[in-house]
Amino acid sequence: VGRPRCGASLQDQNKAIKIELNANANCVWQIQRDTNQTIRLTFSNFKFAPSSSCETESIKIYDGPSTNSPLLGQVCNDTDAVPVLESSSESLTFLITTNSMDFTRNFFAFYYYFSPETRLENCGGTLTGSNGTFTSPNYPLRYPEFTYCVWHIQTEKNSKINLQFQDFFLELDRNCQFDFTAVYDGLATNTSLIGKVCGRSQPKFESSSNVMTVVLFTDYANSYKGFSAQYTSVPLPGPVEPDTFLTCSSESMTVVLSKSYLASLGYNESHLQLSDPSCSPVVTDSLVFSFPLAGCGTTKKEEGQSITYTNVISLAPTGGIITRQKTVQVIAKCKMENNATLEVIYVTKNNIIQNTTATGRYNVSMSFYSSDLFSSPVRQSPYYVDLNQTLFAQVTLHSNDPNLLVFVDTCTASPQPDFGSLTYDLIRSGCNKDDTVISYPTHERYGRFKFSAFRFLRNFTSVYLQCDIIICDSKNTNSRCTQGCMSRQKRAIPSYTWKTNTIVGPIRLKRNLRSADYSGSLTKADAEESPNLQQYSFYTLSFVVLISNIIIVVAVILTYHKRQAGYGYQKIHNS
Repeated sequence: VGRPRCGASLQDQNKAIKIELNANANCVWQIQRDTNQTIRLTFSNFKFAPSSSCETESIKIYDGPSTNSPLLGQVCNDTDAVPVLESSSESLTFLITTNSMDFTRNFFAFYYYFSPETRLENCGGTLTGSNGTFTSPNYPLRYPEFTYCVWHIQTEKNSKINLQFQDFFLELDRNCQFDFTAVYDGLATNTSLIGKVCGRSQPKFESSSNVMTVVLFTDYANSYKGFSAQYTSVPLPGPVEPDTFLTCSSESMTVVLSKSYLASLGYNESHLQLSDPSCSPVVTDSLVFSFPLAGCGTTKKEEGQSITYTNVISLAPTGGIITRQKTVQVIAKCKMENNATLEVIYVTKNNIIQNTTATGRYNVSMSFYSSDLFSSPVRQSPYYVDLNQTLFAQVTLHSNDPNLLVFVDTCTASPQPDFGSLTYDLIRSGCNKDDTVISYPTHERYGRFKFSAFRFLRNFTSVYLQCDIIICDSKNTNSRCTQGCMSRQKRAIPSYTWKTNTIVGPIRLKRNLRSADYSGSLTKADAEESPNLQQYSFYTLSFVVLISNIIIVVAVILTYHKRQAGYGYQKIHNS
C-alpha cells in the first residue's frame, strides 16, 4: 500500500492508496497510463474533520488528466454512500482539500484499470417479483478479483424488502476497505446507504420502500466464497401515500394531515415540530395548519418568474437518548406562477419524496374610483360618465404578504367584453399609449392610473377595460415592477415574477343613459332620474296625439266644404 502524503502521479495498473492529511491540505493525485482501458476508483473509507462541510473539506474527482477536466463526483463529510466512480478514458484526477482544524484525516482509495466490455456472469442485474435469490459470481467457489456487481431489487408497490444473507464470507477488515458489500435504500448507489459489511456473518437489511440496491466490490487479493442471499417483500401497514391536503390563497397556506397517516408513520400530534412553535394546528379527526404567507416561519423565495412560499412540518421522536425511528418532514410549497398558484406538498422520509399537487391563484381585483384619493369605489354598473371625464382606476392585490409590489403592465380597451378584433391600447408594457393616461407611482399592493373617458366610433355604446398585472417581490430592486416603461428590445427579456389580467366595465356615456337597458339593477341616482324621464315621455306623447287629432278634424272640415262648392243642388222635374 502506497502512502503518498500530499498528491502523486500514479501509473500502476491497480493500486491501493492510504492517505493521511492534516489541516489546510490541497493535494492532487493524477492517475494516467498509456492503455485503451478505463479506470474504476473507490473511496471505501474516509474520515473528514468533525462538522466539516462540503465547501471546506472534500474529495473532488475529475474525469481526465487535471482538475480542469469535467467533475465526475464529490465526496465529503455528509456523503451517505461508498463511492465508486468510473472514468471515460485512461486518465483520472482527484483533489483533496481540508480546512484549518487541527485533525488527522484518513482516506483509503483503490483503483484499477479495466475493459468496459468485459462482463462477469451472475454479476448484478434487476430482480423483480415478491421474492427471490441471488449469489456472488462463482459461488460457492472463490469470487473473482476486481469484481464490481450491482443488483437492483424492485417488488410490488406498497411494500418493503427484507434481505437476508444466508451465507456470507468476504475478506475480513475492520473498516471493510478491501472487499465489501454495500446495501442502499433505493435504486441509487450514491446516497441512502443502509450498511456496508465484510468478513463472515449472516447480515440482514430492510428497506423503507419497494426498492433496494446491493453492491459487491472486490480488490486484487484474498478471495473467498462470497455470499448467497434471499429477499422477500413485506406489505407496508397503513397508508403509504401521504394522506395530506394543501390549499393556497393570497393570504395563507392550509395543510391538513390525517391522524391515521401520522399513526402509519409511528407518530401522533405530540411529535410535531414546527418552524414557529407558536403556530399550533387545530386538532379534530385531522390536524389543520393555517400558515400566513408572511408568518409562522413561512419563507419566501423569488425564482425567476415565480415566488415560492415554503413551510415545514417535522415529525421526530421526543425524549430518550437514542432512537431508531426515522424523522419525517412534510414540506408545503405554494408557488405563484403564470396566472396560477402551483401547490406542492411532499413528504420526505429517508430521502424518499412523495408529491401531490393542486391549483389556485392570487386574488386580484380592479375598480374605478370617484377621485384621485382612491377612497370611494364606483359601485354602479354600467358606469355612466361624460365624454372627456377623468376616470380613476385601481388594481388591488388581496394578500397579507407585505413584501409584494403591483405593476400595471398593459391596459387595453374594447367595445366588447370578449375583446375581439377592435381594441385600443391605453398602456402597453408599462408605456402610456394614450395622451391622457397618467400612471401613479407603484404603491405596495396597488396599481393606479387615470385617463379621460372616450367612446368608440360606429355607434358602440360601451367600453370595457382589460389590464395585465405584474406582481413582484419588493425586496428585488431590479424586478419588472421597478423598471417602468420598457422598449420592445428590453421586453424580450422576461423579468416579471407573476402575471395575470383583470377586466372591468362597461363604461357608458351619459347621453346613452336614456336608451340603456334597465333590466339590471340601478343606482339610487338612476332610480330617481328614471321616473322623471318616464313622466317627460308621457307628456310628449300626449301632446303629439292632441296635435294629430286637431289636424285630422281640420282636414275633414275642409274636404266637406270643397265638395259643397263644386256640386250645386238641382231640382228634378216631373215628366
